Amino acid sequence: MDNASLTAFVTVTDCQSFSEAADRLFLTQSAISKRIALLESQLNCRLFDRIGRHVMLTDAGRHLLPKAREILLAIKDAERLVSNLRGSVNGRLCVAASHHISLHRLPPVLKHYVAKFPDVELDLRFDESELAYDSVLRGDIELALITLAPEHDARIISQVIWQDRLFYVVSQQHPLAKETRLTLAKLSQYPAILPRSHTFTHQLVLKQFSEHSLEPSVHMSTNYLDTLRMMVSIGLGWSLLPETMIDDSLVRLPLDVEPVERPLGYIYHRNRTLSNAALEMIQLLEQARS
Repeated sequence: MDNASLTAFVTVTDCQSFSEAADRLFLTQSAISKRIALLESQLNCRLFDRIGRHVMLTDAGRHLLPKAREILLAIKDAERLVSNLRGSVNGRLCVAASHHISLHRLPPVLKHYVAKFPDVELDLRFDESELAYDSVLRGDIELALITLAPEHDARIISQVIWQDRLFYVVSQQHPLAKETRLTLAKLSQYPAILPRSHTFTHQLVLKQFSEHSLEPSVHMSTNYLDTLRMMVSIGLGWSLLPETMIDDSLVRLPLDVEPVERPLGYIYHRNRTLSNAALEMIQLLEQARS
């Protein structure tokens, strides 16, 4: 059982496809198949069922998967540990960032980082906070810059860098635009446009409404705040937006509750040895916080 075979196994599992796994690892499909066959021979069991174009883990494959991820993570940690001893800041740094942070918070930090550490190969992925969170848990990436989860996971270390205050807004033509005082109860009677239900931001909104024994009337969903702002501006419903995104096309509603506070920051896996490149990124983020 070697690193290459385990990497092929985990990648096929994640892609649910031999051909996509081959593309991701820059190998031929034949090479991937040989690595899986070698692993199955060594373990004396089938790891995947192949039905047509569908690839599914067998029971043995499902039991092997968490251990395979753990082994690969330990190998990468050992490589980083030795590399860190040299004190150099180089190599590949894989970071995921939410779309909002990428557009509105990260650019000055990123500009400084790239100028200061030109030898770092930065693999920056734009992803939803929830997907980036799962990628950190799986060990696929070192750092994620996201909306922090409302519920704490003991495997994750997180740090707030920015606080996003979210305000309830409508278009200039919305029936609630002229209100001088407004309750959540009245707002709940009108159509809402919110991030999808699995998102951390949606959970924060639900929490505020549930504290008043209410539930928003969600008619549409999108995970992109810029799209959400456009949908509100043309009168499709009310929503919440960060203060920095509220322009003249929108009206901030005078609600009788405090704005929703959305913590933005970085996370990494508690059991992961961070590279020097990741540690330097964290240092710049901490400077941005201060």
